[in-house]
Amino acid sequence: MATVTLGRKACTVNPLKMSQPIGGALAFMGLRRAMPLLHGSQGCTSFGLVLFVRHFKEAIPLQTTAMSEVATVLGGYENVEQAILNIVNRTKPEIIGICSTGVTETKGDDVEGYIRLVREKHPQLRDFPLVYVSTPDFKDAFQDGWAKTVTRMVEVLVEAPRNLARRDPQRVNVLPGCHMTPGDLDEVRTMIEDFGLEPSFLPDLAGSLDGHIPDEFTPTTIGGIGVEEVATMGLAAWTLAIGEQMRPAAEAMRKKTGVPFRLFDRLCGLAANDAFVMTLSEISGRPVPAKYRRQRGQLVDAMLDGHFHLGGRKVAIGAEPDLLFDISSMLHEMGSHIEVAVTTTQSPVLERVQAGNVLIGDLEDLEAGAREKGCDLLVTHSHGRQAAGRLHIPFFRIGMPMFDRLGAGHLTAVGYRGTRDLIFAISNLLIADGEENHEPTPETWRTLDDIPVVNPGNALEAA
Repeated sequence: MATVTLGRKACTVNPLKMSQPIGGALAFMGLRRAMPLLHGSQGCTSFGLVLFVRHFKEAIPLQTTAMSEVATVLGGYENVEQAILNIVNRTKPEIIGICSTGVTETKGDDVEGYIRLVREKHPQLRDFPLVYVSTPDFKDAFQDGWAKTVTRMVEVLVEAPRNLARRDPQRVNVLPGCHMTPGDLDEVRTMIEDFGLEPSFLPDLAGSLDGHIPDEFTPTTIGGIGVEEVATMGLAAWTLAIGEQMRPAAEAMRKKTGVPFRLFDRLCGLAANDAFVMTLSEISGRPVPAKYRRQRGQLVDAMLDGHFHLGGRKVAIGAEPDLLFDISSMLHEMGSHIEVAVTTTQSPVLERVQAGNVLIGDLEDLEAGAREKGCDLLVTHSHGRQAAGRLHIPFFRIGMPMFDRLGAGHLTAVGYRGTRDLIFAISNLLIADGEENHEPTPETWRTLDDIPVVNPGNALEAA
Protein backbone atom coordinates (compact mmCIF):
# COMPACT_ATOMS: atom_id res chain seq x y z
CA MET A 1 0.00 0.00 0.00
CA ALA A 2 1.22 3.46 -0.88
CA THR A 3 1.76 6.23 1.65
CA VAL A 4 -0.06 9.44 0.67
CA THR A 5 1.74 12.68 1.53
CA LEU A 6 0.84 16.32 0.97
CA GLY A 7 3.45 18.65 -0.49
CA ARG A 8 4.52 21.42 1.87
CA LYS A 9 6.07 23.88 -0.56
CA ALA A 10 5.32 27.57 -0.15
CA CYS A 11 3.88 27.75 -3.64
CA THR A 12 2.95 25.57 -6.60
CA VAL A 13 5.49 25.50 -9.42
CA ASN A 14 4.28 24.35 -12.84
CA PRO A 15 0.83 23.18 -11.65
CA LEU A 16 -0.38 19.67 -12.29
CA LYS A 17 -3.95 20.14 -11.10
CA MET A 18 -6.90 22.03 -12.54
CA SER A 19 -9.66 23.68 -10.54
CA GLN A 20 -13.02 22.38 -9.34
CA PRO A 21 -15.17 24.78 -11.45
CA ILE A 22 -13.52 23.47 -14.62
CA GLY A 23 -14.38 19.90 -13.68
CA GLY A 24 -17.96 20.89 -12.88
CA ALA A 25 -18.37 22.79 -16.14
CA LEU A 26 -17.10 19.82 -18.16
CA ALA A 27 -19.62 17.53 -16.45
CA PHE A 28 -22.47 19.85 -17.47
CA MET A 29 -21.21 19.65 -21.06
CA GLY A 30 -22.27 16.01 -21.06
CA LEU A 31 -25.92 17.10 -21.06
CA ARG A 32 -27.84 17.86 -24.27
CA ARG A 33 -28.35 21.54 -25.12
CA ALA A 34 -26.76 22.59 -21.85
CA MET A 35 -25.07 25.86 -20.94
CA PRO A 36 -22.51 25.78 -18.12
CA LEU A 37 -22.32 29.05 -16.21
CA LEU A 38 -19.43 29.99 -13.91
CA HIS A 39 -20.42 32.40 -11.14
CA GLY A 40 -17.31 34.52 -10.91
CA SER A 41 -15.09 36.91 -12.83
CA GLN A 42 -14.64 36.80 -16.58
CA GLY A 43 -11.07 35.60 -16.15
CA CYS A 44 -12.17 32.38 -14.44
CA THR A 45 -14.36 31.47 -17.40
CA SER A 46 -11.80 32.56 -20.00
CA PHE A 47 -9.20 30.23 -18.50
CA GLY A 48 -11.50 27.23 -18.65
CA LEU A 49 -12.71 28.10 -22.14
CA VAL A 50 -9.18 28.27 -23.53
CA LEU A 51 -8.22 25.01 -21.82
CA PHE A 52 -11.19 23.10 -23.28
CA VAL A 53 -10.84 24.56 -26.77
CA ARG A 54 -7.14 23.65 -26.92
CA HIS A 55 -7.83 20.11 -25.68
CA PHE A 56 -10.92 19.16 -27.69
CA LYS A 57 -10.33 21.47 -30.70
CA GLU A 58 -14.09 22.19 -30.66
CA ALA A 59 -16.43 25.09 -29.96
CA ILE A 60 -17.10 25.11 -26.21
CA PRO A 61 -20.29 26.56 -24.63
CA LEU A 62 -19.34 28.33 -21.40
CA GLN A 63 -20.77 31.52 -19.90
CA THR A 64 -19.97 33.76 -16.92
CA THR A 65 -21.81 36.01 -14.48
CA ALA A 66 -18.95 38.52 -15.03
CA MET A 67 -18.55 39.58 -11.41
CA SER A 68 -16.71 42.88 -10.96
CA GLU A 69 -15.03 44.04 -7.77
CA VAL A 70 -18.10 46.08 -6.71
CA ALA A 71 -20.56 43.29 -7.53
CA THR A 72 -18.45 40.82 -5.59
CA VAL A 73 -18.51 42.97 -2.46
CA LEU A 74 -22.21 43.88 -2.66
CA GLY A 75 -23.43 40.43 -3.73
CA GLY A 76 -24.01 38.78 -7.08
CA TYR A 77 -27.80 38.34 -7.26
CA GLU A 78 -28.26 40.80 -10.12
CA ASN A 79 -25.42 39.24 -12.10
CA VAL A 80 -26.85 35.73 -11.65
CA GLU A 81 -30.35 36.90 -12.58
CA GLN A 82 -29.19 38.75 -15.70
CA ALA A 83 -26.96 35.88 -16.80
CA ILE A 84 -29.80 33.35 -16.51
CA LEU A 85 -32.25 35.58 -18.39
CA ASN A 86 -29.78 36.34 -21.18
CA ILE A 87 -28.89 32.67 -21.63
CA VAL A 88 -32.53 31.53 -21.66
CA ASN A 89 -33.64 34.24 -24.09
CA ARG A 90 -30.69 34.06 -26.49
CA THR A 91 -29.48 30.45 -26.55
CA LYS A 92 -32.68 28.51 -25.59
CA PRO A 93 -30.92 25.77 -23.56
CA GLU A 94 -32.61 22.78 -21.97
CA ILE A 95 -30.64 23.27 -18.74
CA ILE A 96 -28.26 25.76 -17.13
CA GLY A 97 -25.56 24.39 -14.82
CA ILE A 98 -24.06 26.91 -12.41
CA CYS A 99 -20.65 26.40 -10.76
CA SER A 100 -19.26 28.75 -8.14
CA THR A 101 -15.68 30.01 -8.15
CA GLY A 102 -13.24 31.12 -5.49
CA VAL A 103 -14.16 34.80 -5.44
CA THR A 104 -17.90 34.23 -4.95
CA GLU A 105 -17.33 31.43 -2.45
CA THR A 106 -15.07 33.72 -0.42
CA LYS A 107 -17.79 36.38 -0.42
CA GLY A 108 -20.35 33.74 0.56
CA ASP A 109 -23.00 34.24 -2.14
CA ASP A 110 -26.17 32.24 -1.48
CA VAL A 111 -26.69 31.06 -5.04
CA GLU A 112 -29.44 28.60 -4.10
CA GLY A 113 -31.29 31.55 -2.59
CA TYR A 114 -30.64 33.60 -5.71
CA ILE A 115 -32.18 30.86 -7.84
CA ARG A 116 -35.32 30.79 -5.66
CA LEU A 117 -35.67 34.57 -6.03
CA VAL A 118 -35.22 34.34 -9.80
CA ARG A 119 -37.95 31.69 -10.05
CA GLU A 120 -40.32 33.80 -7.94
CA LYS A 121 -39.64 36.96 -9.93
CA HIS A 122 -39.83 35.26 -13.35
CA PRO A 123 -42.65 32.67 -13.45
CA GLN A 124 -41.49 31.37 -16.85
CA LEU A 125 -38.42 29.97 -15.09
CA ARG A 126 -40.35 28.23 -12.31
CA ASP A 127 -39.86 24.76 -13.79
CA PHE A 128 -36.74 25.46 -15.83
CA PRO A 129 -33.83 23.15 -14.87
CA LEU A 130 -31.24 25.18 -12.95
CA VAL A 131 -28.59 23.11 -11.17
CA TYR A 132 -26.12 24.81 -8.83
CA VAL A 133 -22.92 23.20 -7.51
CA SER A 134 -20.54 24.65 -4.95
CA THR A 135 -17.06 24.29 -6.47
CA PRO A 136 -14.60 26.73 -4.88
CA ASP A 137 -11.30 26.63 -6.71
CA PHE A 138 -9.22 27.33 -3.59
CA LYS A 139 -9.70 23.71 -2.48
CA ASP A 140 -9.86 20.25 -4.04
CA ALA A 141 -9.30 19.73 -7.78
CA PHE A 142 -10.75 18.91 -11.20
CA GLN A 143 -11.87 15.41 -10.25
CA ASP A 144 -13.70 16.69 -7.17
CA GLY A 145 -15.61 19.29 -9.18
CA TRP A 146 -16.73 16.64 -11.67
CA ALA A 147 -17.80 14.23 -8.91
CA LYS A 148 -19.75 16.89 -6.99
CA THR A 149 -21.53 18.01 -10.15
CA VAL A 150 -22.62 14.52 -11.19
CA THR A 151 -23.83 13.85 -7.65
CA ARG A 152 -25.81 17.09 -7.72
CA MET A 153 -27.33 16.18 -11.08
CA VAL A 154 -28.58 12.93 -9.59
CA GLU A 155 -30.03 14.70 -6.57
CA VAL A 156 -31.83 17.39 -8.59
CA LEU A 157 -32.70 15.87 -11.97
CA VAL A 158 -33.36 12.15 -11.32
CA GLU A 159 -36.92 11.39 -10.25
CA ALA A 160 -37.72 8.77 -7.64
CA PRO A 161 -39.76 6.00 -9.32
CA ARG A 162 -43.38 5.79 -8.18
CA ASN A 163 -43.88 2.27 -9.48
CA LEU A 164 -40.97 -0.11 -8.96
CA ALA A 165 -42.66 -2.64 -11.25
CA ARG A 166 -41.81 -0.34 -14.16
CA ARG A 167 -38.09 -1.00 -13.80
CA ASP A 168 -36.52 -2.04 -17.09
CA PRO A 169 -34.27 -5.09 -16.58
CA GLN A 170 -32.34 -4.27 -19.76
CA ARG A 171 -31.53 -0.69 -18.83
CA VAL A 172 -28.37 0.29 -16.94
CA ASN A 173 -27.07 3.64 -15.77
CA VAL A 174 -23.40 4.43 -16.33
CA LEU A 175 -21.64 7.07 -14.21
CA PRO A 176 -18.20 7.62 -15.81
CA GLY A 177 -15.37 9.46 -14.11
CA CYS A 178 -13.68 12.55 -15.53
CA HIS A 179 -10.63 10.45 -16.44
CA MET A 180 -12.59 8.81 -19.27
CA THR A 181 -12.45 10.32 -22.76
CA PRO A 182 -15.32 10.39 -25.27
CA GLY A 183 -13.50 7.52 -26.99
CA ASP A 184 -13.55 5.56 -23.72
CA LEU A 185 -17.29 6.13 -23.36
CA ASP A 186 -17.92 4.89 -26.89
CA GLU A 187 -15.97 1.71 -26.14
CA VAL A 188 -17.91 1.09 -22.90
CA ARG A 189 -21.19 1.81 -24.67
CA THR A 190 -20.38 -0.76 -27.37
CA MET A 191 -19.47 -3.38 -24.78
CA ILE A 192 -22.72 -2.84 -22.85
CA GLU A 193 -24.90 -2.86 -25.98
CA ASP A 194 -23.28 -6.08 -27.19
CA PHE A 195 -24.84 -7.77 -24.16
CA GLY A 196 -28.31 -6.55 -25.18
CA LEU A 197 -28.39 -3.82 -22.52
CA GLU A 198 -29.43 -0.19 -22.95
CA PRO A 199 -26.98 2.23 -21.26
CA SER A 200 -27.70 5.79 -20.12
CA PHE A 201 -24.49 7.75 -19.49
CA LEU A 202 -24.42 10.65 -17.02
CA PRO A 203 -22.62 12.73 -18.18
CA ASP A 204 -22.28 11.67 -21.82
CA LEU A 205 -19.30 13.51 -23.31
CA ALA A 206 -19.24 11.01 -26.17
CA GLY A 207 -22.42 12.62 -27.46
CA SER A 208 -21.32 16.23 -27.10
CA LEU A 209 -17.52 16.44 -27.41
CA ASP A 210 -16.67 13.60 -29.80
CA GLY A 211 -15.81 16.00 -32.62
CA HIS A 212 -18.86 15.57 -34.86
CA ILE A 213 -20.08 18.51 -36.93
CA PRO A 214 -23.77 19.49 -36.52
CA ASP A 215 -25.98 20.45 -39.44
CA GLU A 216 -26.27 23.98 -38.08
CA PHE A 217 -24.58 26.06 -35.40
CA THR A 218 -25.92 25.93 -31.87
CA PRO A 219 -24.61 27.98 -28.93
CA THR A 220 -25.26 25.14 -26.47
CA THR A 221 -23.88 21.60 -26.33
CA ILE A 222 -24.58 19.63 -29.50
CA GLY A 223 -25.25 16.26 -27.92
CA GLY A 224 -25.20 14.30 -24.71
CA ILE A 225 -27.92 12.90 -22.49
CA GLY A 226 -31.23 14.79 -22.36
CA VAL A 227 -32.79 16.10 -19.16
CA GLU A 228 -35.87 13.92 -19.67
CA GLU A 229 -33.69 10.79 -19.94
CA VAL A 230 -31.82 11.72 -16.78
CA ALA A 231 -35.14 12.03 -14.98
CA THR A 232 -35.99 8.38 -15.79
CA MET A 233 -32.68 6.87 -14.67
CA GLY A 234 -34.44 5.62 -11.55
CA LEU A 235 -36.18 3.01 -13.71
CA ALA A 236 -32.91 1.24 -14.57
CA ALA A 237 -32.03 -2.15 -13.12
CA TRP A 238 -28.40 -1.34 -12.30
CA THR A 239 -25.96 1.54 -12.02
CA LEU A 240 -22.36 0.99 -13.13
CA ALA A 241 -19.97 3.55 -11.65
CA ILE A 242 -16.49 3.82 -13.16
CA GLY A 243 -13.83 5.35 -10.93
CA GLU A 244 -13.78 5.81 -7.15
CA GLN A 245 -14.82 9.44 -7.68
CA MET A 246 -18.24 8.21 -8.82
CA ARG A 247 -19.07 6.41 -5.57
CA PRO A 248 -20.94 9.42 -4.04
CA ALA A 249 -23.04 9.82 -7.19
CA ALA A 250 -23.85 6.09 -7.28
CA GLU A 251 -24.80 6.15 -3.60
CA ALA A 252 -27.01 9.21 -4.22
CA MET A 253 -28.71 7.31 -7.06
CA ARG A 254 -29.31 4.30 -4.84
CA LYS A 255 -30.59 6.44 -1.98
CA LYS A 256 -33.05 8.33 -4.18
CA THR A 257 -34.24 5.57 -6.50
CA GLY A 258 -33.24 2.27 -4.93
CA VAL A 259 -31.19 1.26 -7.99
CA PRO A 260 -28.25 -0.94 -6.86
CA PHE A 261 -24.78 -0.13 -8.13
CA ARG A 262 -21.46 -1.75 -8.81
CA LEU A 263 -18.29 0.32 -8.84
CA PHE A 264 -15.29 -0.45 -11.04
CA ASP A 265 -12.22 1.43 -9.90
CA ARG A 266 -10.61 0.98 -13.31
CA LEU A 267 -11.24 -0.46 -16.77
CA CYS A 268 -7.65 -0.59 -18.03
CA GLY A 269 -6.06 -4.01 -17.63
CA LEU A 270 -6.86 -7.68 -18.07
CA ALA A 271 -8.36 -8.53 -14.67
CA ALA A 272 -10.34 -5.27 -14.54
CA ASN A 273 -12.01 -5.97 -17.87
CA ASP A 274 -12.65 -9.60 -16.98
CA ALA A 275 -14.63 -8.38 -13.96
CA PHE A 276 -16.53 -5.83 -16.05
CA VAL A 277 -17.43 -8.32 -18.77
CA MET A 278 -18.55 -10.94 -16.25
CA THR A 279 -20.77 -8.33 -14.57
CA LEU A 280 -22.39 -7.49 -17.91
CA SER A 281 -22.96 -11.19 -18.53
CA GLU A 282 -24.53 -11.60 -15.10
CA ILE A 283 -26.78 -8.54 -15.46
CA SER A 284 -27.94 -9.42 -18.96
CA GLY A 285 -28.16 -13.18 -18.48
CA ARG A 286 -26.23 -13.68 -21.71
CA PRO A 287 -22.94 -15.46 -22.39
CA VAL A 288 -19.88 -13.40 -23.27
CA PRO A 289 -19.88 -12.78 -27.07
CA ALA A 290 -17.14 -14.49 -29.04
CA LYS A 291 -15.70 -11.11 -30.11
CA TYR A 292 -14.67 -10.36 -26.52
CA ARG A 293 -13.09 -13.76 -26.08
CA ARG A 294 -10.99 -12.97 -29.14
CA GLN A 295 -10.21 -9.44 -27.92
CA ARG A 296 -9.12 -10.88 -24.59
CA GLY A 297 -6.73 -13.19 -26.40
CA GLN A 298 -5.36 -10.23 -28.35
CA LEU A 299 -4.75 -8.34 -25.11
CA VAL A 300 -2.91 -11.30 -23.57
CA ASP A 301 -0.72 -11.49 -26.68
CA ALA A 302 -0.11 -7.73 -26.51
CA MET A 303 0.93 -8.07 -22.88
CA LEU A 304 3.37 -10.80 -23.86
CA ASP A 305 4.82 -8.66 -26.65
CA GLY A 306 4.90 -5.46 -24.62
CA HIS A 307 6.46 -6.78 -21.45
CA PHE A 308 9.85 -7.03 -23.15
CA HIS A 309 9.82 -3.23 -23.49
CA LEU A 310 7.84 -2.22 -20.39
CA GLY A 311 9.21 -4.73 -17.88
CA GLY A 312 11.71 -3.21 -15.48
CA ARG A 313 11.07 0.36 -16.62
CA LYS A 314 11.17 3.09 -13.99
CA VAL A 315 8.11 5.28 -14.51
CA ALA A 316 7.08 8.68 -13.16
CA ILE A 317 3.33 9.46 -13.43
CA GLY A 318 1.41 12.65 -12.68
CA ALA A 319 -2.39 12.59 -12.99
CA GLU A 320 -5.76 12.91 -11.24
CA PRO A 321 -6.23 10.10 -8.66
CA ASP A 322 -8.46 7.74 -10.69
CA LEU A 323 -6.39 8.16 -13.85
CA LEU A 324 -3.19 7.67 -11.86
CA PHE A 325 -4.52 4.44 -10.36
CA ASP A 326 -5.82 3.24 -13.73
CA ILE A 327 -2.63 3.69 -15.76
CA SER A 328 -0.14 2.88 -13.02
CA SER A 329 -1.93 -0.39 -12.22
CA MET A 330 -1.72 -1.49 -15.85
CA LEU A 331 1.98 -0.58 -16.07
CA HIS A 332 2.68 -2.40 -12.80
CA GLU A 333 1.02 -5.51 -14.22
CA MET A 334 3.32 -5.18 -17.23
CA GLY A 335 6.38 -5.29 -14.96
CA SER A 336 7.13 -1.56 -14.78
CA HIS A 337 8.17 0.06 -11.50
CA ILE A 338 6.16 3.14 -10.47
CA GLU A 339 9.00 5.05 -8.87
CA VAL A 340 7.28 8.47 -8.73
CA ALA A 341 3.53 9.10 -8.40
CA VAL A 342 2.19 12.65 -8.10
CA THR A 343 -1.50 13.56 -7.98
CA THR A 344 -3.80 16.52 -7.37
CA THR A 345 -6.22 15.73 -4.55
CA GLN A 346 -7.11 13.22 -1.85
CA SER A 347 -8.86 9.96 -2.78
CA PRO A 348 -9.33 6.57 -1.08
CA VAL A 349 -7.90 4.89 -4.18
CA LEU A 350 -4.45 6.43 -3.72
CA GLU A 351 -3.47 3.99 -0.99
CA ARG A 352 -3.81 1.15 -3.52
CA VAL A 353 -1.46 2.69 -6.09
CA GLN A 354 1.49 0.33 -6.66
CA ALA A 355 4.11 2.82 -5.51
CA GLY A 356 5.93 3.46 -2.27
CA ASN A 357 4.62 6.99 -1.95
CA VAL A 358 1.97 9.13 -3.66
CA LEU A 359 2.59 12.86 -3.38
CA ILE A 360 -0.12 15.50 -3.74
CA GLY A 361 2.02 18.03 -5.53
CA ASP A 362 2.91 19.64 -8.84
CA LEU A 363 4.95 19.00 -11.98
CA GLU A 364 8.11 20.33 -10.33
CA ASP A 365 7.78 17.53 -7.77
CA LEU A 366 7.24 15.04 -10.58
CA GLU A 367 10.35 16.20 -12.42
CA ALA A 368 12.51 16.25 -9.29
CA GLY A 369 11.38 12.76 -8.32
CA ALA A 370 11.98 11.39 -11.81
CA ARG A 371 15.51 12.82 -11.80
CA GLU A 372 16.30 11.46 -8.33
CA LYS A 373 14.95 7.97 -9.10
CA GLY A 374 16.50 7.78 -12.56
CA CYS A 375 13.17 7.24 -14.31
CA ASP A 376 13.20 6.40 -18.01
CA LEU A 377 9.53 7.24 -18.81
CA LEU A 378 7.41 10.27 -17.89
CA VAL A 379 3.61 10.05 -18.05
CA THR A 380 1.38 13.10 -17.56
CA HIS A 381 -0.54 15.74 -19.53
CA SER A 382 0.95 18.13 -22.09
CA HIS A 383 2.41 20.53 -19.52
CA GLY A 384 4.97 17.88 -18.67
CA ARG A 385 6.70 18.08 -22.05
CA GLN A 386 9.36 20.56 -20.88
CA ALA A 387 10.25 18.38 -17.90
CA ALA A 388 10.65 15.34 -20.17
CA GLY A 389 12.88 17.41 -22.44
CA ARG A 390 15.11 18.43 -19.55
CA LEU A 391 15.26 14.85 -18.31
CA HIS A 392 15.92 13.48 -21.82
CA ILE A 393 13.45 10.64 -21.38
CA PRO A 394 10.40 9.52 -23.42
CA PHE A 395 7.15 11.35 -22.66
CA PHE A 396 3.69 9.78 -22.91
CA ARG A 397 0.70 12.10 -22.73
CA ILE A 398 -2.43 11.22 -20.77
CA GLY A 399 -5.24 13.20 -19.20
CA MET A 400 -6.21 16.81 -19.71
CA PRO A 401 -5.07 19.14 -21.15
CA MET A 402 -3.50 17.58 -24.23
CA PHE A 403 -3.09 20.54 -26.55
CA ASP A 404 -0.01 19.60 -28.58
CA ARG A 405 -1.50 16.47 -30.16
CA LEU A 406 -4.65 15.88 -32.20
CA GLY A 407 -7.41 13.44 -31.29
CA ALA A 408 -7.21 13.71 -27.50
CA GLY A 409 -10.95 13.14 -27.22
CA HIS A 410 -10.76 9.89 -29.20
CA LEU A 411 -7.94 8.21 -27.29
CA THR A 412 -9.15 4.93 -25.81
CA ALA A 413 -7.57 3.17 -22.83
CA VAL A 414 -10.47 1.05 -21.55
CA GLY A 415 -11.75 -2.37 -22.50
CA TYR A 416 -9.64 -5.15 -23.96
CA ARG A 417 -9.01 -3.17 -27.16
CA GLY A 418 -8.19 0.08 -25.39
CA THR A 419 -5.72 -1.60 -23.02
CA ARG A 420 -4.13 -3.45 -25.94
CA ASP A 421 -3.65 -0.24 -27.93
CA LEU A 422 -2.29 1.60 -24.87
CA ILE A 423 0.34 -1.08 -24.35
CA PHE A 424 1.36 -0.83 -28.00
CA ALA A 425 1.48 2.99 -27.89
CA ILE A 426 3.76 3.17 -24.85
CA SER A 427 5.96 0.30 -26.04
CA ASN A 428 6.36 1.89 -29.48
CA LEU A 429 7.30 5.18 -27.82
CA LEU A 430 10.11 3.44 -25.97
CA ILE A 431 11.23 1.60 -29.10
CA ALA A 432 11.30 4.84 -31.10
CA ASP A 433 13.41 6.45 -28.40
CA GLY A 434 16.20 4.14 -29.52
CA GLU A 435 17.00 2.56 -26.16
CA GLU A 436 15.33 -0.68 -27.20
CA ASN A 437 17.14 -1.04 -30.52
CA HIS A 438 19.59 -3.88 -29.80
CA GLU A 439 19.89 -5.15 -33.36
CA PRO A 440 23.59 -5.18 -34.33
CA THR A 441 24.70 -3.04 -37.25
CA PRO A 442 28.12 -2.63 -38.93
CA GLU A 443 28.66 0.44 -36.74
CA THR A 444 28.14 -1.63 -33.57
CA TRP A 445 30.12 -4.74 -34.53
CA ARG A 446 33.09 -5.36 -32.27
CA THR A 447 36.50 -5.56 -33.92
CA LEU A 448 39.69 -7.26 -32.74
CA ASP A 449 40.96 -3.90 -31.53
CA ASP A 450 37.98 -3.67 -29.15
CA ILE A 451 38.73 -7.02 -27.47
CA PRO A 452 41.27 -6.75 -24.60
CA VAL A 453 44.28 -9.08 -24.80
CA VAL A 454 44.78 -11.18 -21.69
CA ASN A 455 48.26 -12.58 -20.87
CA PRO A 456 47.78 -16.32 -20.17
CA GLY A 457 50.54 -16.23 -17.58
CA ASN A 458 49.00 -13.41 -15.64
CA ALA A 459 45.63 -15.15 -15.84
CA LEU A 460 47.14 -18.35 -14.30
CA GLU A 461 48.83 -16.36 -11.54
CA ALA A 462 45.55 -14.57 -10.78
CA ALA A 463 43.80 -17.93 -10.56
